[in-house]
Amino acid sequence: MSELLTVRSLSVRLPPGADRSHALTDVSLSLAGNEILCVVGESGSGKSVLANTVMRLLPAGVRPDAGQVLFRGRDLVGASEAEMRRLRGAAIGMIFQEPMTALNPLRRAGDQIAETFRIHTTLSARAIREKTLALLTEVRMPDPAAALRAYPHELSGGQRQRVMIAMALALEPALLIADEPTTALDVTTQGRILALIRDIQRRRGMGVLFITHDFGVVAEIADRVAVMQAGRLVEEGPADAVLNRPQAPYTKALIGAVPPLLPRPPRPASGPAILSLSGVSKTYRKGGGLLPGRARVTHAVRDVSLSLPRGTTLGIVGESGSGKSTLARCIVRLLDPDTGTIRLGDTDLAGLSRRAMRAEARRVQMVFQDPFASLNPRRRAGELVAQGPMLHGVSRSDALAKARELFGLVGLDPVAMDRFPHEFSGGQRQRIGLARALALEPEVLVADEPVSALDVSVQAQVLALLDSLRDRLGLSMLFITHDLRVAGQICDRIAVMKDGAVVEAGPTAEVFAAPQAAYTRALLEAVPGRSWIPGRPHAPAA
Repeated sequence: MSELLTVRSLSVRLPPGADRSHALTDVSLSLAGNEILCVVGESGSGKSVLANTVMRLLPAGVRPDAGQVLFRGRDLVGASEAEMRRLRGAAIGMIFQEPMTALNPLRRAGDQIAETFRIHTTLSARAIREKTLALLTEVRMPDPAAALRAYPHELSGGQRQRVMIAMALALEPALLIADEPTTALDVTTQGRILALIRDIQRRRGMGVLFITHDFGVVAEIADRVAVMQAGRLVEEGPADAVLNRPQAPYTKALIGAVPPLLPRPPRPASGPAILSLSGVSKTYRKGGGLLPGRARVTHAVRDVSLSLPRGTTLGIVGESGSGKSTLARCIVRLLDPDTGTIRLGDTDLAGLSRRAMRAEARRVQMVFQDPFASLNPRRRAGELVAQGPMLHGVSRSDALAKARELFGLVGLDPVAMDRFPHEFSGGQRQRIGLARALALEPEVLVADEPVSALDVSVQAQVLALLDSLRDRLGLSMLFITHDLRVAGQICDRIAVMKDGAVVEAGPTAEVFAAPQAAYTRALLEAVPGRSWIPGRPHAPAA
């Protein structure tokens, strides 16, 4: 196969004051037509900088200072902006990591796809609409005609990602750059997007530069793999060789941190359940006004009954919209359930007034999915951790002393208590959120997708930390996730939710080995790289 993209000795300089002088240092790799090259590494490894250098979309102050980026023999580093505008979309397409950020919230999805044709072609409005509709059909959008008229917020995460793919493929580019296109998507949606990219790539003969930190995705889709660390290429080769016979210590460490799809044995439960749910339901109603019959009704949680044995971890798994997070918010009373009981020991939390619930709040605490959004950016980290105890009457000096102790407990340097949230990495912010939840010494910890957006190595550290804290502090945990690999590593029991209801529940090992519900089987079958076990022969999925 002829080379479509060649990167030669590329170095990209960062502005003064950055944590290192270069985002990329002496990177060389190539991509042939009709090939998928996965670039893998942790946050800060330079993966996205590489993609943005190819597209010439680097932020101000970040620039190449050595090397070449050759696309069909033309060096893009020295290309004019006018030439790059002709290439972007037409010859090189890009799928961005976060479609909600990349899409204009004020314009309909169809109009944003059509804009590519309006800029690069002389097609009539009718022809553009037909092509746009055909693209949405090609990316298997449910009800393409309705999606044309929809605004981004009216589409699910997977549907927004399909719009981005349609935009990237509109002019049939020779090179497609996909920057973390499946991060934080449900396992089934992720599987569909990966299959879609592979299918379109084969039918069109495109070269795909696929950026990810998920080795399950690599095992599912890659022909070749390039591993990056701190801006340097540390290993590159065929997928089978890199996945099963890695040479670089960094690659070995990353692969070693991938949780296998093999659940561990459950720990024995001691005593009665610490948390019991019976008949919990929650319904949302939107719109309708004076015409209640026209209101949109969503049954987010339907008659859920579960129990959490003391000292164990119960996983709640399912896709977005299954009701997992709504159930968690009902348990900690951020939402009021419509019906049912939520017993924490002998206390029915569902029946408490807001005032009474504040007194019980210290017994059940929550770790949120997005630690940056849940931390006040104007407060120092130590104050955020000490805030809860102070609200419950602990003196400021004692609360800060407790915060210092908790920083050490969750693996953070207490010296960092004076820093603000933006000065920490994603994994460190998640540890701050965990320390804040532990500050009130809860009996039950509710963790809502606490590792979904973390690198595999940081994810492994946080999971090990949660396990350690459960043993040392006698915690009982409700762990919400859409990642079945993660659920298998930390959960003693799991409950599978679909459309607000629990469709299956039991010991994790039993559910994984012999799932009874068709939905559970579909979730397990959709796990990317599910058949890959490091050290065994591997071939990309057909």
